Amino acid sequence: MIIFYPGPSKVEDKLSEYFAEAHVQGILSMNHRSPECMKLVEDTNALIKRKLNVPEDYSIFYLSSATECWEVLAQSYDGISYHFYNGSFGEKWFNATRRINPQTIGYQFDLNKELKLGELDLSMEEGLVCITQNETSNGTKVSNKRIAKVRKKYPDHLIAIDGTSSLGGAFLQIENADIWYASVQKCFGLPAGLAVMICSPKAVQTANGFGENKHYNSLTSIIKNMEKYQTTHTPNVSTIYLLNRVLNERKNISKVSNKLEKRAAVFYDFIGAKELVKPLADKKNIRSNTVFTIRGKSEIIESVKAKALEKGLKLGNGYGDWKKDTFRIANFPQIANKEMKKLLSFLDENLT
Repeated sequence: MIIFYPGPSKVEDKLSEYFAEAHVQGILSMNHRSPECMKLVEDTNALIKRKLNVPEDYSIFYLSSATECWEVLAQSYDGISYHFYNGSFGEKWFNATRRINPQTIGYQFDLNKELKLGELDLSMEEGLVCITQNETSNGTKVSNKRIAKVRKKYPDHLIAIDGTSSLGGAFLQIENADIWYASVQKCFGLPAGLAVMICSPKAVQTANGFGENKHYNSLTSIIKNMEKYQTTHTPNVSTIYLLNRVLNERKNISKVSNKLEKRAAVFYDFIGAKELVKPLADKKNIRSNTVFTIRGKSEIIESVKAKALEKGLKLGNGYGDWKKDTFRIANFPQIANKEMKKLLSFLDENLT
């Protein structure tokens, strides 16, 4: 079975080999306060910075999931959070924050339009600007250029980016935002249960200045523990090890991203020539290169998914408002070119 579900998605082919290594080496029984574990975390942090072009003065933290990141950010910063979203996961982030901070403000924009700076009305001089860079529910993205413009217009605000379905697969200019986070079950090709959060010096300083420390996962505690390459709790050591092994084998994100962009161009050209289905997003410049969302009549969508499953191809269901009339395809680094070609061949036979 080839899994094209956009998360949890197909894992790296060598994962069983890496996991066996972890077992033999005692990683699975490693004390998380031990020098060996701290060295693993330190080395993995360095790999993330090198392979994803993270500025050296940014900090790397580990949490359990992107959903936990929502909660940590909501409880660890003062001021108003401004959420800009066009799909289900951006809206979920907004609602999760609002449950903790009722003054949170949400702005929903159309999925076929870029995030417009003129629509941003940030009443406070400081606060948290929250953007879902790659919306997994509808296959759209906010470009590096657009995020850079937000950074330029609001230099005093912290900018937080959900990169759950793009970090590790898309070239992202990390320096243009203060906080990035992602779960590892998408572009990193790992099983669920770990999230990576990347924070700028300003994000660290601001969290420490606010000083919230009422929770086991308060960001101040996370920051303090990471000074010793430790976490606030017993971490998912095995997945940190797997992340280390996967990143060791991967090329720099610029080359990884270039490969996925080329595959995306081929896929969108292919789908664009079909009459029965079309990309959900009309405009090419806002379509995701890591999650393809394809729209058609509900009966066609269901038929294609069922036939694909019979052929050993697991397509992603639609999500949220587009659940019935879309399917989604993961274009993640761990998916081989030959597997994508097999998918295209299947679609060509069943969308005519």
